[in-house]
Amino acid sequence: MTGKERREQLLDIGRTLFAERGFEGTSVEEIAHKAGVSKPVVYEHFGGKEGLYAVVVDREMRRLLDMVTGALTGGHPRELLEQAAFALLDYIEQYTDGFRILVRDSPVAQSTGTFASLISDIATQVEDILGHEFKRLGFDPKLAPLYAQALVGMVALTGQWWLDAQKPKKAEVAAHLVNLSWNGLAGLEPKPRLIGHRKN
Repeated sequence: MTGKERREQLLDIGRTLFAERGFEGTSVEEIAHKAGVSKPVVYEHFGGKEGLYAVVVDREMRRLLDMVTGALTGGHPRELLEQAAFALLDYIEQYTDGFRILVRDSPVAQSTGTFASLISDIATQVEDILGHEFKRLGFDPKLAPLYAQALVGMVALTGQWWLDAQKPKKAEVAAHLVNLSWNGLAGLEPKPRLIGHRKN
């Protein structure tokens, strides 16, 4: 195997093991054993388990972000919501191991990013769309980031649930997510107020 091929093999094996067992449950010994190499080979390529994990997480974050941003092709704002929901659900379905890795906490998350930071990146893409809609509707566009985080977070958490439930079908999940978010946005109050006693 060339050095590049060996590196890819180790990444594939690491990705599978991290998805099954998490960062803590995976050892360099096991990665090396499954690859048919000695531990020093893993250290040579990645400097250790943390380095391997960081590359795996980085690749998955890039893949998911590319899928979501690539799916936002335009059209009616409701269609954009559908595109974003389908992109995340497609990623969960096609790259289940990657999604399992992204939603786990790890000791190297601070240096490689977290699922929350990835969701924040995706929400930034949605902010622009909502900002234009808010202006058109006479709402304060400065609130678009808050709504973008809420919408993308809703889809992401539903995606985590759907990964294990595996039903209803993907299109039905997307339709319900869009139904809640779109109809919620359609009935949005320009200046929402609390009705309970607590005001701050």
